[in-house]
Amino acid sequence: MPMSHRAFSRALCALGAALLLSCALATAQEEGKEFRRVVPPQPTGNPGRIEVVEFFSYACPHCAHFYPLLESWRAKLPGDVVLRRVPVGFNRQAWINLQGAYYALEASGDLARLDGALFSAIHDKHEQIFDEPSLADWVAKNGGNSDKFAAAYVSFGINSQTVHADEMAEKFGIDSVPSMAVNGEYVAIAAATGEEAHLHELIVNTDKLIARVRSERVATSSAAKPAAAGR
Repeated sequence: MPMSHRAFSRALCALGAALLLSCALATAQEEGKEFRRVVPPQPTGNPGRIEVVEFFSYACPHCAHFYPLLESWRAKLPGDVVLRRVPVGFNRQAWINLQGAYYALEASGDLARLDGALFSAIHDKHEQIFDEPSLADWVAKNGGNSDKFAAAYVSFGINSQTVHADEMAEKFGIDSVPSMAVNGEYVAIAAATGEEAHLHELIVNTDKLIARVRSERVATSSAAKPAAAGR
């Protein structure tokens, strides 16, 4: 059914408003300083929501300091945003072993309880837990299921996940951690000096990219509606 003149005008106004919002947001962000594009864009595991990926390592002190800030930020995420965490190896054996630890903790059901504790053990207590036996022993001492952890750690599935994680990091062009990627399209950049300011800016610029993706979706949806209604 053809649109009425009034309905068509309203649709055009909505489209114009969405496009203006998108343009304003793009102007407010400086490419190369606050974000960079992922080329080519990568698929996400949550196509119905805006997926944010944190690339990190338990071995990274900056990631350890970022962890409480990230968790506080995660607790306030709106319903259309989901956080996915991806541990990286960067061809360092200790880091690769800790990749396996992340996925093994996830498989054993102990990740939520021991995630922050593992950062603390490495960076606050300076425990040398960088191989499977010492990690499994640490899990047992901290109330986790060491048998499930050990079985998962050496499994084919965990090995595949670590390989995929490194492939993801390469495709996203990740060369340092922590890094935040948004919707497979953008990676946030923080230029502030000083670790605290840098990590805070990383969150701020991630939020801006989330808003950018959200406005781009609105603009795309608004552009499609008048065309569909006019058929």
